Amino acid sequence: MFYRTCLRAGAALASISLLAGCGLFSDTEAGGQKKISVGTTSEPTTLDPAAAWDSSWELYRNVFQTLLSFPTGSTAPQPDAAQSCEFADAASKTYVCVLKPGLVFSNGEKLDAAAVKHSIDRIRLIDVPNGPSGLLNSLGSVELVGDRTVKFHLKVADATFPFILATPAASLVPPGEYPRNSLRDDGRVVGSGPYVLRSYSKGKKAELAGNETYDGYAKRQNDSLTIRYFTDSAAMVSALREKEIQATYRGLDANEVVELQRKKPENEDLRLIETVGTDIRYLVFNARDTNAGKLPVRQAVAQLVDRGELVSKVYQGTAEPLYSMVPKGIVGHTTEFFDHYGDPNVAKARKILADGGVETPVRLDLWYTDRYGSTTALEFKELKRQLEASGLFKVKVTGKPEAEFLKGYKSGSYPVFGRGWIPDFPDPDNYVAPFVGENNVLATPYVNDEITKELLPASRRESDRGAVAKDFQRVQEIVAEEVRLLPLWQGKLYIAVSEEMGGGERAFDPQSIMQMWELYRKASW
Repeated sequence: MFYRTCLRAGAALASISLLAGCGLFSDTEAGGQKKISVGTTSEPTTLDPAAAWDSSWELYRNVFQTLLSFPTGSTAPQPDAAQSCEFADAASKTYVCVLKPGLVFSNGEKLDAAAVKHSIDRIRLIDVPNGPSGLLNSLGSVELVGDRTVKFHLKVADATFPFILATPAASLVPPGEYPRNSLRDDGRVVGSGPYVLRSYSKGKKAELAGNETYDGYAKRQNDSLTIRYFTDSAAMVSALREKEIQATYRGLDANEVVELQRKKPENEDLRLIETVGTDIRYLVFNARDTNAGKLPVRQAVAQLVDRGELVSKVYQGTAEPLYSMVPKGIVGHTTEFFDHYGDPNVAKARKILADGGVETPVRLDLWYTDRYGSTTALEFKELKRQLEASGLFKVKVTGKPEAEFLKGYKSGSYPVFGRGWIPDFPDPDNYVAPFVGENNVLATPYVNDEITKELLPASRRESDRGAVAKDFQRVQEIVAEEVRLLPLWQGKLYIAVSEEMGGGERAFDPQSIMQMWELYRKASW
């Protein structure tokens, strides 16, 4: 079986077994072009888009297609598989998309309206816990109007719906390959995106080749590439210096960024590209925990955390303090946590705990994942130091690999844990809605009727997204008072590339997902 799969891989790129060791590529492609290799510490957790609302999107964007997408430089969704999309009513409750004619998946199956309906419906039917179905809560039904037209009927007004269709959560899959009521479990991938996935070796690499049947906005600057997965960011940078990879994506920690910025012999052939970041880091408090469930405990933590010291010591200028779940650059950003708590103050924190009848020192367990690079361990060490220096807390810190970490927090077993958020789309709704409600992406129910039944619905009736600031400012007031979420810092995005590489400046879309098709070797073109 292994031998036959390897033989078929070159001829049937669309549907392959994800096995290591097939030897599908040499270091130099036919025609003399050297293959591009990109390193990242962010590996997919699953290969079925109906199951993932996480870092798996970074692969999906390159192998699956969506009706709409975010071409480089755009701030609003633009057509991809769709020829056109628009609201058909003033109430923002009926959204209609017309597909381009003649679209096919990479296995030759038709990409028509029925395939779109199948792709969206299965996400909701399968309804993976903490999966992408959470993004489709406003969707009522999907109607077919001929072979090329799809009509989305929304249960409530939702002006963010076009943004949702532009996320990899709405990846289009062929009905003949992806079951309607269950996840695909054969380790195979078929899409209609810029690339096909030739092979995937978990924890090691993904091999991509250009999809010759792709019809969308992306203009590939390379014919194939390898994504290599690293568990350690230092090893990734070492591989870059040794020319084993030509670019890095996710995972550079602050120390490595600072090192790469220095003029040293080992950096002569490397370039560091910086772009504005909209990703954030924050703490999540599990209200079901004995201690983290107490409001005075959460408020005391908010009163003690020194964000300025945290980013200065640990992130060395590669991040900045964040006092709102909505970051700078996004409508609705405030500094509500600073306005509410001010500078770190032990006396105020002690009073909060005393007034709440909480005995000290309070025991807290903090958990973190290795997904964001090795600096995260230093961040949690600093948080522990700050809290224990007050004499009010006794803190235990535990780190886990991402796969293990996900199991723990999805089962609700972590009292306090760190998480990062890279936006699904650039709108304040996406920094609030995923984290609130009974069933949210964090698996820690956060029920607040004012947010979920008043503020979010009101904002979603507003098609002018610049006019929703007041609603989200009120949301931030509530979050700061209840401290179920504690924003820590807002990051900047960095990728490092070898001097021979071009396209790095154009590689990030507004969702901070790397568009691999923008990369090319200068010497090869």
